[in-house]
Amino acid sequence: MAESNQRDLEVDELTVEDDISPIPMSTTSPPEIDSAAHDHVASAPSVQTDQSNTSGMSSPSLSEKPLLNLAIVPVNVRKATPRSHTPNFFTPLGSPIRRAIQLTKFDPQDAWLPITESRNGNAYYAAFHTLCSGIGIPALVLPVSFTILGWTWGIISLTVAFIWQLYTLWLLVKLHESKETGMRYSRYLQLFSSTFGDKMGKIFAVFPIYYLSGGTCVALIIVGGSSMKLFYEMLCGHDCTSKPLTTVEWYLVFACAAVVLSQLPNLNSIAGVSLIGAITAIGYSTIMWVVAVTEGRLDGVSYDPIRENSNTAMIFSVLNALGIIAFAFKGHNLTLEIQATMPSSDKKPSHVPMWRGVKFAYLLIALCLFPLAIGGYWAYGHKIPPNGGMLTAIYQFHGRDTSTFILALTSLFIIINAVSSFQIFGMPMFDDMESKYITRMNKPCPWWLRSISRAMFGFGCFFMAVAIPFLGSFAGLIGGIAIPITFAYPCFLWLKIKKPKKYSFMWLLNWGLGLSGTALSIILIAAGIYVVIDTGIQVSFFKPQ
Repeated sequence: MAESNQRDLEVDELTVEDDISPIPMSTTSPPEIDSAAHDHVASAPSVQTDQSNTSGMSSPSLSEKPLLNLAIVPVNVRKATPRSHTPNFFTPLGSPIRRAIQLTKFDPQDAWLPITESRNGNAYYAAFHTLCSGIGIPALVLPVSFTILGWTWGIISLTVAFIWQLYTLWLLVKLHESKETGMRYSRYLQLFSSTFGDKMGKIFAVFPIYYLSGGTCVALIIVGGSSMKLFYEMLCGHDCTSKPLTTVEWYLVFACAAVVLSQLPNLNSIAGVSLIGAITAIGYSTIMWVVAVTEGRLDGVSYDPIRENSNTAMIFSVLNALGIIAFAFKGHNLTLEIQATMPSSDKKPSHVPMWRGVKFAYLLIALCLFPLAIGGYWAYGHKIPPNGGMLTAIYQFHGRDTSTFILALTSLFIIINAVSSFQIFGMPMFDDMESKYITRMNKPCPWWLRSISRAMFGFGCFFMAVAIPFLGSFAGLIGGIAIPITFAYPCFLWLKIKKPKKYSFMWLLNWGLGLSGTALSIILIAAGIYVVIDTGIQVSFFKPQ
């Protein structure tokens, strides 16, 4: 009996095996532990974990080991004896100790990747990132869609699209973490592949997700470089004698600025950059619709919807208008990544501050997009330039009667927003490149390799912008492939993961929106192919305009 009591008191000789199975979050309050158990925790081997010590969520690993749990080792080895076959259960004393010190930790690889390297984000950071990624050049073309749809259907379509994509964004925010499994899905592709399988992920998700990141970075180089050229010409004036840079050289200047800024290590570190990008996006959007409205309507403006010669052409024009509205809403491929920068626990889940930041961001996005579409169409009507939309109209119609300062400030805002947006859209690509090294070498990516890889990506985007300047002709076709990321996939993910009751409201709503988003994608792909065949494409490699 004495020997049995002595064994019970020797808590410091307990050992716990490593367990890599997912462990649900504990909702019980941690009991007090004695000093001997505390010494055990202090002596546990160091493991790189989540930035938040209160986190109870775990993150799927890229090496297919979802969790890495800490092992308790004995401090007092007076009578320690090797145990080669520790049973796979915990003693009544070991279980509360394990719950108290929360052994479920993030995989070390997450602490080495730029998206999840820092988890001290908050609602403000979420708002900054969402604003920076949610407003862009595609929004400036919204008045073009009204020339085909007219006032009534234009406003209805824009409102429905806004509510639709805001709802799917809410779905993604809620799906980021699971209380049942304790998992956090920090990347869109991880959530999709975990839900539908790796094969389905490679077929349906890899290309649209990476296109929205890489393709957007290429477009930003084109827009930013062209705006730099225009900004220089306005500052220099008509009597400037200096030899201006060529378009390609301006692309290179912008790419160099983007590459230098891309050396910031992780997603949280660019929160200030995203704030500047968000402010400038709101700035140039507001300037454009205010100038358009204050200058008044152009002479001879008509609001009658444009009619085509044939029914087929008319159908594809309407589809093109719907595609313009759909393309204006982007950034869903970054939602889970932004939320991954926040700490999360069972009492303070990350979806609460994330949704708070998203609601504020989309209030400002609505205050930018709706005035742009409605004010621009009111001022220019069917005269709105189809290529460039408001960006072209403000220089074409008001270049002489608007102060040079306002025009130059608009170009400067576009440049700053483009170089800022490049960082957040490029971050998933940086994360993917570094994950390949980390998975293979099982150690953090060195700073010099990180710098080289990001520079290669930036200049690779520059090469694509120069080599294939007609890539924008395929925007409708490729954009149709990327639409499900925003309008369809979140609905199917909710149905698969949450399993709402059959024929319930959520079941019907998500099936309806998911199938509608898929159908819209297929129709827009068909329309893109038709436009390419019908109008043709002027192929001119290495000849940017």
